[in-house]
Amino acid sequence: MLTKAFIPYGGYYSSPFCRWQGSMANENAISLAAKTARNWFLNKKLDPTVLEYMYFGITIAQYQLFYSHTWAAAMLVDNAKPLPALMVHQACTTSTTCIHLAAVNIEAGTYQTAYALMADRCSNGPHTIWPNPLGPGGEVISENWLMDNFNRDPNAGLKMVQTAENVAKEAGITKEECDAVTLRRYQQYADAIANDRAFQKRYMFPAEVVLSKKKTLLIETDEGIMPTTAEGLAKLKPVEPGGVISFGAQTHPADGNAGFIITTRDKAKALSADPKIEVQILSYGFAREKRGFMAAAPVPAARMALQTAGLKIGDMKVIKTHNPFIVNDINMAKKLGNDVMKMNNYGCSLVYGHPQGPTAGRLIAELIEELAILGGGYGLWAGCAAGDTGAAMVFKVG
Repeated sequence: MLTKAFIPYGGYYSSPFCRWQGSMANENAISLAAKTARNWFLNKKLDPTVLEYMYFGITIAQYQLFYSHTWAAAMLVDNAKPLPALMVHQACTTSTTCIHLAAVNIEAGTYQTAYALMADRCSNGPHTIWPNPLGPGGEVISENWLMDNFNRDPNAGLKMVQTAENVAKEAGITKEECDAVTLRRYQQYADAIANDRAFQKRYMFPAEVVLSKKKTLLIETDEGIMPTTAEGLAKLKPVEPGGVISFGAQTHPADGNAGFIITTRDKAKALSADPKIEVQILSYGFAREKRGFMAAAPVPAARMALQTAGLKIGDMKVIKTHNPFIVNDINMAKKLGNDVMKMNNYGCSLVYGHPQGPTAGRLIAELIEELAILGGGYGLWAGCAAGDTGAAMVFKVG
């Protein structure tokens, strides 16, 4: 259990998430994230040079990826001081890993203040050519970074959606259950944009993209939210023959970025937007499920995080998940005994999309804000990641 790692209240942001091939499609995700994070620091009147180390999470290659972490760190502080950094790639749980790496180093006393910056652009992903000297005629192997990897885990030999169907079959989940919970998720997102996006404005920060030499666009809201009804979901057929998951019950690729300050208790209070609110990182959990069952991985990860924190699922006031498939949430609720309709208030990646690197970060920001609204308490984040892996974190807002 962690005892020394804290997040300043309000010491985090997420950009809006943009639909695949949308308004962020032509921006280098590395430079856009660094620019957005720096603008956020300046807007909050915080000095980015207080940072001693940075973790940069990214999963889809961008131009200059080799230098992504050091380049982004230099842009964030505007070269005012050397800021060491490390690149992290753990697919959909990248944000959690970045935050946890910072937390354990705070715990160890390696440094006092770190930053986790996560970014991805699923749009216009790279198409890689790999040498294949032993192939017929030495023909190369080509790889589409996004679609090829979404559609085949080389270990399981399955598409991601097929791993979710394996979990649905084992847990006895029906299409009717999937549709009912999916509709609830869209209703929960509607709460986040009510009253002129009052909830989202608690943590969301706009990103500025370049359209031409003379024109920029400030992106202030999510792009790509699909209106959803019970009737519409019922009409959609499963993606896989004999399955239960339709296109309406799964997420979509997206673009965006998110950032978190992780520091000591005293420094968190000094950097907090409200020193009376304390945000503590309590524990981390990880897991790898049996081959081809990715959607089940959040359950053992959540159990580990809860056990490490000395807490039970019933102690959680807020539960947020990365749910690329609605089966994730239904399976988790069945296995852990929580109410599937009361988790993921105010939104989730199923609805607003999945840029991979920053996805968990945005969800954690929402978890913290929901707990603040509720007057504090414990919160659990859990999610799966490519390769049948999962991660989870428990937070306390006091």
